[in-house]
Amino acid sequence: MKKTDLEILTKANGIKLNGFSHEDIGDDHLYTGLETPMKADAFELNDEEKKEKIAGLFEEIMDVLGLDLTDDSLKGTPKRVAKMYIEEIFSGLNPDNKPKIALFDNKYQYNQMLVEKNITFYSNCEHHFVPIIGKAHVAYISSGKVIGLSKLNRIVQYYAKRPQVQERLTNQIANELKTILNTEDVAVIIDAKHLCVSSRGIKDETSATVTSYYGGVFNTPAKITELQNYLKD
Repeated sequence: MKKTDLEILTKANGIKLNGFSHEDIGDDHLYTGLETPMKADAFELNDEEKKEKIAGLFEEIMDVLGLDLTDDSLKGTPKRVAKMYIEEIFSGLNPDNKPKIALFDNKYQYNQMLVEKNITFYSNCEHHFVPIIGKAHVAYISSGKVIGLSKLNRIVQYYAKRPQVQERLTNQIANELKTILNTEDVAVIIDAKHLCVSSRGIKDETSATVTSYYGGVFNTPAKITELQNYLKD
């Protein structure tokens, strides 16, 4: 789907193009590209200004829902939500929060795949803003440089902490690793549960979604089998 098509779809408010409405796009789990869609002026407001604005807007949402904002349990909620959005669950939108990665020489001369499996992450579906909960498995073969193991986790968390689509998240992690490590020999597998599927809509509580990226030598039957064997419990 072309970007111009999507722009028309999302602004049409019910008008269909190529047989799709903007409601269909959300439920059919489509996305527009590798980059997270961001406005050109996304960072004109600083974090404190964003939190203040979000708190005011969320207060309006709660008011429309009929909640009593004078209640002791609720009156602090708008500020708590704003702080959570900016500092936690959507902190990956801010490039200033991108993890700093140091490279080290592969002095051990380890030339087989390194696998970091079962990296737990929490993200949010960009179509309904409800959680995606899953595990990522990341592997690479050194081209002469290595990174600290915890940095693999931090890269996963950085890209997860934004409104996401699982296919994009998979590719963003893979592309970041390829860039940092200067190698095509990268693999990423994500197994996740989408609450937009289990808690609303079809309400299927048992299904999960698996996406994968196999680059370089990983994109061969032998290496895929080897990696999958490592991932078995």
